[in-house]
Amino acid sequence: RREARSGAEPGGAAEMLSSPWARFYSNSCCLCCHVRTGTIILGVWYLIINSVVLLILLSALTDPDQYHLTSAELGGEFEFMDDANMCIATAISLLMILICAMATYGAYKQHAAWIIPFFCYQIFDFALNTLVAISVLVYPSTIQDYLRQLPTNFPYKEEIMSVNPTCLVVIILLFISIILAFKGYLISCVWNCYRYINGRNNSDVLVYITTNDTAV
Repeated sequence: RREARSGAEPGGAAEMLSSPWARFYSNSCCLCCHVRTGTIILGVWYLIINSVVLLILLSALTDPDQYHLTSAELGGEFEFMDDANMCIATAISLLMILICAMATYGAYKQHAAWIIPFFCYQIFDFALNTLVAISVLVYPSTIQDYLRQLPTNFPYKEEIMSVNPTCLVVIILLFISIILAFKGYLISCVWNCYRYINGRNNSDVLVYITTNDTAV
C-alpha cells in the first residue's frame, strides 16, 4: 500500500507542475475571498443588473409612449427601440438571467458544468470588447463619426468633439484597456472556480484496496 501511495503522489505533483495553466491557478480572488465566493457574488451582481434591465424593458413594452423617442428628438432619420428590438432585448435579458442563475447555483452547489455557460459568455464579451479596441486603434476616425451621429442634446457633446482627436483616441484606448484588464481578471476568477470545483469533485472518488481477508 505504501509503495502504491508513494508512486502515485509524485506523478500527480509532476502532472500539476507540468501543466501550463497551473501557474495561473489560485483559490483566492479580490478582497482575499475564495473563488467560489467571488463567482457567487459576480453571478448575483450580473443577475441583479439583468433583472433591472428586464424590468425596464417590460415597462417599456407595457407603456411604449414613455420610452419612445422620435427621429426629431434624436436628430436622425430613425426611431429608437421599436417593438422588434424591444422583444429581442427582452429575450437576451431572460437568457442572461438564466445563465447568471446557473453560474450562481453551480458555484454554490459545486456543480462545475453549470458554470460553463457563464464562462463562455465572459469569453464572448471579452472578444467583443477586444474587437472594439482594435477597431478604434485601426480606424480612429470612426470616433469622430460616431460623435457626429449623437443627438444634439447629448451631454457634453461639444466639449468631447473639441478635444484633440489623438488625445481622444488615447483616452478611449486607455479606458477600454482598463475594462479589458478587469474583465480578464473576472474570467480568471470564474475559471479558477471551475477548476477548483472540478478538482474537488474528482478527489471525492473513493479507492478501495482489497486483500484476501480485508477491504480498506
